[in-house]
Amino acid sequence: MTIDSLNWGDLSPEKFLAEYWQKKPLIIKQAFTDFQDTISADELAGLAMEAEIESRIVSVDSNKNWQVDHGPFEDFSKYGESQWTLLVQAVNNWSRPTHALLSPFAFIPNWRIDDVMVSFSTPNGGVGPHLDQYDVFILQGSGKRRWQVGAPDNNLKTLLPHADLKQVSSFTPIIDEVTEAGDLLYIPPNHPHNGVSLENSVNFSIGFQAPSSQDLWSSFADKLIDKNLGEQRFSDPDRNVSKQSHIISQQDKQQLKSFMLEQMSNDVLFEEFIGQYLTQGHHALEILVPVKDIDEDKLQDILSEPDILFMPVSGLKAAIIDDNQTTLFINGESFLLDDETVALAEHLALQTPLTTLEVKTFMTSLKNTQLLTSVLNKGYWYIE
Repeated sequence: MTIDSLNWGDLSPEKFLAEYWQKKPLIIKQAFTDFQDTISADELAGLAMEAEIESRIVSVDSNKNWQVDHGPFEDFSKYGESQWTLLVQAVNNWSRPTHALLSPFAFIPNWRIDDVMVSFSTPNGGVGPHLDQYDVFILQGSGKRRWQVGAPDNNLKTLLPHADLKQVSSFTPIIDEVTEAGDLLYIPPNHPHNGVSLENSVNFSIGFQAPSSQDLWSSFADKLIDKNLGEQRFSDPDRNVSKQSHIISQQDKQQLKSFMLEQMSNDVLFEEFIGQYLTQGHHALEILVPVKDIDEDKLQDILSEPDILFMPVSGLKAAIIDDNQTTLFINGESFLLDDETVALAEHLALQTPLTTLEVKTFMTSLKNTQLLTSVLNKGYWYIE
């Protein structure tokens, strides 16, 4: 099995983005040949037993009522042999092979990707017909599943069969397929879909983050407050006499709007905000902070070992903005760069493991040493 590339068939990444991305659903049969699960059902169940990992089980009881239970779970025997699904969020943060599933989707920038959710379903298991507000690729692992996907429809009714479960009314499918290992389904936002497992099956859902306008504005306001940059008061020294004091004039509205947008036009501030916002993880990470800080001398001792690997924590979000101030962002933190540190930062942002020999090539610069030890001491990278 290889997951480095996706078998597009008659398509290409360019054609997919032009014709399908956020426009219409698509199924690619055998997108990955000889695909094997990157995590077993037993391992997935083990993750669902951990308190810091978000998990839930959606099931249908003997009276045809939907049930939702939230983890952590201690035992799965009560759910029986059919009609239930275990869903575990951000499995890529805890399973490096699962994180590797993101590689074939690098034609979309990393910041757009949220996580890889993995589900295990028994026969007739599913979560019912529903809508998502984000794009998702669903890769079929072991087993088979019947997928139906419809077109956006304003006439669909929202159903709440359970307080923690939002579904929609029945829809006319434009895709109705049974997926097998290696098949890939793409579903744009607001397209109703329903997947029902035909046998014990595993699905890998690559979900994309799509921040709402209110989320961005709220977080930007928090940024201004944290940096005490929003304390300036509105001023109007060139005001003319008002002839209608009960009217908010067009000029006043425009001045207030310009006043509010003034901070947004500060490119350095906005780049710092957006870089931190887009690399902040939404799910728990296995941060590996060393027992004692690694300084320059300690790093040299480590580099005396020839077979050391420097590894990123699985599921880490990282990016570089190279405009006003070249900056590396990791897990919502920023690291200012210069000409000496850009090359190392590229490796850190791409999260490619570094060998002892590769690290040594960067250690001729004190700034590189400081950057690497800082990332190690924060637990974002570790020494294997």
